[in-house]
Amino acid sequence: MYGAIFGDIIGSRFEFDRGPWKKEFELLTDKCNWTDDSVMTIAVMEALMNAGKDADVKTIKAECVKSMQKWGRKYPNAGYGARFIYWVHSKNPEPYNSWGNGSAMRVSGTGWIYDSLERTREVAKATAEVSHNHPEGIKGAECTAAVMFLARNGVAKEKIKEYVIKEFGYDLSKSVDELRPLHKHDESCQDALPKALVSFFEGESYEDVVRNAVSLGGDTDTIAAIAGAMADAMYGVPVGIIAKGVQYLEDDMSKVCSAFQDFVKGEMQPESYKYNRYIKMAAEDFANDRSEQNLFRLFNVLTQRMMEDGEVPMAMVDVNGVMQTLDFDNLTEGDTFTLNKEMRLRIDTVSNGNGQEWIPLYTDEEEINKQLSANIHVNMPIYDVLASGLHSDRAEGVVINPFGLGLLIPKEILQIVVKRVDELRSEGETVGDEIVTPVATSEKKEGE
Repeated sequence: MYGAIFGDIIGSRFEFDRGPWKKEFELLTDKCNWTDDSVMTIAVMEALMNAGKDADVKTIKAECVKSMQKWGRKYPNAGYGARFIYWVHSKNPEPYNSWGNGSAMRVSGTGWIYDSLERTREVAKATAEVSHNHPEGIKGAECTAAVMFLARNGVAKEKIKEYVIKEFGYDLSKSVDELRPLHKHDESCQDALPKALVSFFEGESYEDVVRNAVSLGGDTDTIAAIAGAMADAMYGVPVGIIAKGVQYLEDDMSKVCSAFQDFVKGEMQPESYKYNRYIKMAAEDFANDRSEQNLFRLFNVLTQRMMEDGEVPMAMVDVNGVMQTLDFDNLTEGDTFTLNKEMRLRIDTVSNGNGQEWIPLYTDEEEINKQLSANIHVNMPIYDVLASGLHSDRAEGVVINPFGLGLLIPKEILQIVVKRVDELRSEGETVGDEIVTPVATSEKKEGE
C-alpha cells in the first residue's frame, strides 16, 4: 500500500523534466524526498479511515477537506500548486474546477478498501471533487482507483486495458519508447494518466513500472506515484524497496500508513472470519504468559467464535492431482470449468521438529499465505478444524498460525472446547459475552 508514496519519492529528484529519460538509474538516493503527492495521499488515507468504509459521499468529502487542510498546513512547503495551497489555507474551501493530476496522485487509498468497482469509483470521485471538480480531474481519480481495484482482484492486464479505454477514453496507442521523446513538464490529468497507464501496462513488476514512469520525464514524481499505485495493486511493493522507502517518511506519516494497512486488512477479511483477530490476540497472550487466566481467555475466544459459526482459511491437498489437469494460464475471472474426475481433498497437516503432525488453524489470509505447500484454500468452520484435530489418528492436535506464532493446542484442550460447544448447542444457547465456564484448577493433573 506504499505504491504511490514510493513512486513519488523515487521520481522526486527528476521532477520538472530533469531526466534521466531512461530506465537505468538508482531508485532511492539521498536526493530523493517525499513531495505533496505523498502528503496528500496520506491525508486521503486518513480521511477514508475516519469516514469509515460505509460512509456516505457527504461524510467522505467532509473528512477529505478536514484531513487535506490539516496535512497541507502541517507540511506547507511540499510543492503544492498555487491554487491548491490557497485552498488548503481557506476558511471556506471550495472546488476550483481543476484538471490537475493532484486528484489522481492522492486517490490510491480508495483503490484498496471497497468491495465493488462502482463503490470504488464513487469514493474516488468524491475525493477529487472537493478541489478538482473538472471532468478531467474526476476522470483521472476514478481511472486510477478503478485500475487498482481490478488489479488487486486478479483481473488480467488486457481486460483492465479494455475497460480503461472503454470507460475513460484515454489514448494508450503509444508505447513507453514512443512516449519518451515527447517528454515535457505537464501537470494535467490529460498528460499524466496515459503515461502512467502505459507504464503500468508495459511493466512486469512494481520496480519496472516505476522505472517506465520516471523514464518518460516531465512530472516524474506524480506519474510514478500514479503508476506505482497501480503496480502495487497488481504486484505489491518489494520488501527491499519498502525497507529503504520508509526511511524517507516522517514519523506521523509512517503511523498513518501502518494504520491504513491494518484498516484495509480488517476490511478485506471475509465476514465469516473477520473477528478471528481475537483468537490471534488471545493465542499470542497465552504464548507470552502461560497463566491460567490467559488459558481461560483463549478457551473463551475459541468457544465464542465457534458459537458464532466463525470460519478460517484452510489449506487442503489435492490428493488425486485433479488441479494439475487445468490450464490456469488461459483462465480469467468469471470463467467456469468442468472437472474430468472427482476431486479428493485432504487437510494439509504440518510437522514440528519432533516429527509430530498437527492440523493448522490459520486465523486469516495473511497467515495462510506464509505457507506454500498446499495448492487449494477453502473456508472451514472453526468447529470442524478443532474437531478434526481432536479426532485425527495422525495429528497430535491443532497448531494456531504454524508459520508465525506456532501455538500448539493438544487434544486434551481441544476435547474441553469441543465438548463445551456441543453442550451449549444442545442446550440451545446463543452467543453471549461470557459463555464459557473455565475448568477448575483442581481438575488439572499433577505436573500439567
